Amino acid sequence: MSESKNTIGRLLPYLLVGIYFGIIFTKSEVISWYRIQEMFRFQAFHMYGIIGSAIAVAAISVQIIKRKGIRAMDGSEINIPPKVMGSGTRYWLGGTFFGLGWALTGACPGPMFALVGNGALVMLIAILSAVAGTYTYGVLRPKLPH
Repeated sequence: MSESKNTIGRLLPYLLVGIYFGIIFTKSEVISWYRIQEMFRFQAFHMYGIIGSAIAVAAISVQIIKRKGIRAMDGSEINIPPKVMGSGTRYWLGGTFFGLGWALTGACPGPMFALVGNGALVMLIAILSAVAGTYTYGVLRPKLPH
């Protein structure tokens, strides 16, 4: 029993952060199908502003982590290897599939869970489809050109 309590104790911060992000996604309308459609139709800046802000915060955070030598919570070194850009085909193809899924479902992967929490249970189908697609890629990866 103490091992399960220990596991719950380790996972609790992640659950709380997930709930917090779900609230933020809901209040900022990131999970709104209408906001997402506005973005794909270039009718509003709302989503572009949120995505741009997230990119800026991530870029600044990575630079701070690298320059200050900040360590993970367990004390291990955070190693962020440089991204090597190979063939552009896989990036535009992957981006196209991701964008199509986003446009068709009205949600990208993170907010799907917030949508389920808000009662849009149909998103469970999208989550299961994303898991099935990821699993399929994992199985086929050794046979695919990289």
